[in-house]
Amino acid sequence: MNPSKTFNTQSAPHIPNNNTVAKVMLTVWLALIPAMIAHVFFFGTGIIIQLTLSIVFALGFEAMSLKLLNKPIKLFLKDYSAFVTGLLFALCISPVAPWWVSFIGMFFAIVVAKHLFGGLGQNIFNPAMVGFAVVLISFPQSMSIWLAPHEISPYAMSFLENLQAIFLNQFPASITFDTLTQATPLDSIKTGISQGFSQSEISSQPLFGDFGGLGWEWIANFYFLGGLFLIYKRIITWRVPAAVILTTIAFSLPFNIYDADHFIGPIQHLFSGGLMLAAFFIATDPTSGCSSHKGQLIFGAGVAIMIVLVREFGNFPDGVAFGVLLMNMAAPLIDKLTIPKAFGQQADE
Repeated sequence: MNPSKTFNTQSAPHIPNNNTVAKVMLTVWLALIPAMIAHVFFFGTGIIIQLTLSIVFALGFEAMSLKLLNKPIKLFLKDYSAFVTGLLFALCISPVAPWWVSFIGMFFAIVVAKHLFGGLGQNIFNPAMVGFAVVLISFPQSMSIWLAPHEISPYAMSFLENLQAIFLNQFPASITFDTLTQATPLDSIKTGISQGFSQSEISSQPLFGDFGGLGWEWIANFYFLGGLFLIYKRIITWRVPAAVILTTIAFSLPFNIYDADHFIGPIQHLFSGGLMLAAFFIATDPTSGCSSHKGQLIFGAGVAIMIVLVREFGNFPDGVAFGVLLMNMAAPLIDKLTIPKAFGQQADE
């Protein structure tokens, strides 16, 4: 064998020597910073408190689980996987959600979805989405209370007032609670349509921007740019995000063409809610997703279809968590059907 020649180790099952779990997780965090800044700009400092709570609870439950399993705590905490789980969860919940929402969400994310399945690399469900789905189903009222974007809000809550709202459920007495808080754009659409209003009437409200929810469209743009950065750094591939975005457009467009007054348009789907976050940061999870190239395209398309179906016909305004978790269940079968047979393997095996 000629020692000057080496194998190409860029694809599976080879792992590049300069790529570690910690490096991947820190790069994901870096890609999310612009969107987090936008969150603060449009919805106030409550998101900083939620990020801190979720990360602290995630690290606490991670350390507790590692201790009970007799695994090295410092070694696994330094891979930053629990840190990113808390980060993603916090970006999905209301900036003024009660503190115990993060506590319960992180318990189910870290203890149940991650460590009861064997820990990092063995979980079949995305931990952040398990935690989010649990609190969304269990506490729908707490999850639906959002502050109005700063451009249309009559009052900007201070950091201390956000702390009081999150820990004591106390809001400023100088302004009514209903004036201070509003539903999300997707919530407003679902409620408005159920009351007989058309899409054009609903979208004319101040809560909506040029092509999505006011503030939400900018946050989605930053998720998109952060996702492109992850693709550039080869942390994720283009297949899942492309499948999610293109399938959302292709699947929602016929509904919108059929009845534009009752079905959300493709651009509104993309730039409202958590679809962009799911496309680049959640559905791309390599552990709970698909491994084959064809499987990744199918996985992303399935996530998009479920999101659109839940938004249009379900009881919840957004279907990101349900779409990702349902496709997590389907991922092993998709891989089984799409991974090419190894060279020399019998066709009937």
